[in-house]
Amino acid sequence: MKKRLARVKYRKVLLKTVPLWFAILLTIESSVMVGLTEYYFMKKNFNKSVLELSKTTGSSEELVQLLKQEVIPQKGYVLAVKWNDVGKLLLSTGAIDKKAFEELFIDEPVGAKHMWHLENNSKDQMMISEGGSRFMVNTLWALGLVNKSKILDEGSMQKYGEGDVMSFASTGGWNLGTRPTEELYSSSKIIELSEKQEELVRKIAVSVYRPCCGNHTEFPDCNHGMAALGYIQLAVKQGVSEKRIYQDLLALNSFWFPQNYVELAAYFQKQNIDWKNVDPKLALSSEYSSADGMQKVRESVQSIPGIGPQGGGCSA
Repeated sequence: MKKRLARVKYRKVLLKTVPLWFAILLTIESSVMVGLTEYYFMKKNFNKSVLELSKTTGSSEELVQLLKQEVIPQKGYVLAVKWNDVGKLLLSTGAIDKKAFEELFIDEPVGAKHMWHLENNSKDQMMISEGGSRFMVNTLWALGLVNKSKILDEGSMQKYGEGDVMSFASTGGWNLGTRPTEELYSSSKIIELSEKQEELVRKIAVSVYRPCCGNHTEFPDCNHGMAALGYIQLAVKQGVSEKRIYQDLLALNSFWFPQNYVELAAYFQKQNIDWKNVDPKLALSSEYSSADGMQKVRESVQSIPGIGPQGGGCSA
């Protein structure tokens, strides 16, 4: 008898009219759940799909876009350091000629927007994006070049320059200052570092390479190396952790050499390592980020078409 009454109750519930708002809510929630489920499986299968995509010429653009979103996000990357008065000091020391910079970036909206930081004190954090990568490399290049540094005064630039440090791309190639480059070189204490901080800068610099050559950042003979040196000095001065400095340097290199680092991301994906899980210090080592290291990476992934140019050259 009790079972019969229970069946009757359930039948009444099922036959009862469901309010329209409740039906709509169920529909929305089910759609959301389907979307979340699809996203979960898409991410879960990402590692496997990358290798298959790389073997299919018709899917190269899709592969590039997947990796590009990981390596050089469209929204850009926010660096750990703050502008403070760095921009103003670069102008006042003559490291940057404001008029020359304005002319250089007149057709680059992001670069033109960043010009504001050269004339104002700001607590804004530096950031890099596709549209602003050239502005950042040139600004940090000026910083690394003009800042008084033991690395510039006593390191590899002196050793390999054999008395003429103006013979390198990072020095002879700088034409955006108001003073001769030989006068700017290691001339202004924009970032004053203690002995301990200088040693930390050197320790990090010798561990960081760039794809345009086989040199580490302690030998900043090109614009990217000098820019990386400037960033390391600024980050150490502002108390940024070593781990975060390597992370930021990898982001800078990735925007400066997009093709190389998208290929490096594909290389690690083949080993089932997501780009976000790659150790930045390892990625920046000679094994992967030097010119020779990147060539081996390229041979491994057989190059990936569709990303565009290899990255900026070593000139302004």
